[in-house]
Amino acid sequence: MATIAFIGLGNMGGPMAINLVKAGHQVKAFDLSLEALATVKAEGAEVAASAADAATGADFVVSMLPAGKHVLGLYLGEQGIGAQIKQDALVIDCSTIDADSARKLGAGLAEQGIAFIDAPVSGGVGGAKAGTLTFIVGGSEADYQKAQPVLQGMGKNIFHAGAIGAGQVAKICNNMLLSILMVGTSESLQMGIDNGLDPKVLSEIMLKSSGRNWTLELYNPCPDVMENVPSSNNYQGGFMVDLMAKDLGLALEAATQSQSSTPMGALARNLYVAHQRAGHGKLDFSSIFKLFEKKA
Repeated sequence: MATIAFIGLGNMGGPMAINLVKAGHQVKAFDLSLEALATVKAEGAEVAASAADAATGADFVVSMLPAGKHVLGLYLGEQGIGAQIKQDALVIDCSTIDADSARKLGAGLAEQGIAFIDAPVSGGVGGAKAGTLTFIVGGSEADYQKAQPVLQGMGKNIFHAGAIGAGQVAKICNNMLLSILMVGTSESLQMGIDNGLDPKVLSEIMLKSSGRNWTLELYNPCPDVMENVPSSNNYQGGFMVDLMAKDLGLALEAATQSQSSTPMGALARNLYVAHQRAGHGKLDFSSIFKLFEKKA
């Protein structure tokens, strides 16, 4: 089993680090939140005094941070921890960031003789806790194979998308589609409600019909249609609107760079940004359903 530094113990990172402990790895964790550190320590992880302390001597360094600037700041530059990472270690960044930042990080670490893969995840907080995440990896085949024991401790499905940065591109393509499905499912359910249909019955009908999709099957946005999903818990937990808006911004940037036509993605981003600005940024992204509710 490996010695793993884990940096970034938020809603996703904390459960991921705990699953690595449960898989038998020696995990040394760091986060700015003392509460987050206490949580993983209670599950058997060692707490580091700093990110550099966590990375020193580790076989793998895993990070889960909010944005590209945080990831680049962690590893590169005068305050970066690259100098503390040993030469034969592998850096695995699981953050969702822009592909250019992932490539810049890979090149910067390569100059120091350190291998790197970008490995953003899909599956949400539930998947992080259950250890069933999907990892979408960008990097060399050799580094992809080397990462398997670590990724398998946190996830169920592991894909090699291509070279460094490809994981990020695949992730934002997926999340753009997810946002479109969530918006379409929400407006369809609300139209049914407005016309006197029971949303549970309508959901069952659509699940057996051509409108079937992941949001209907596993993450219904209408309150009290499905148990154990954020919509039935006042949209608490899950994947925040703030994060979906961020990912859709990354998708729009990628589309602009490649001159891709993404009218549905652009519309979904506008709707999520409007929902965010209305004060719902900390709610789960399925709360976009509220945008279509009839107001009293």
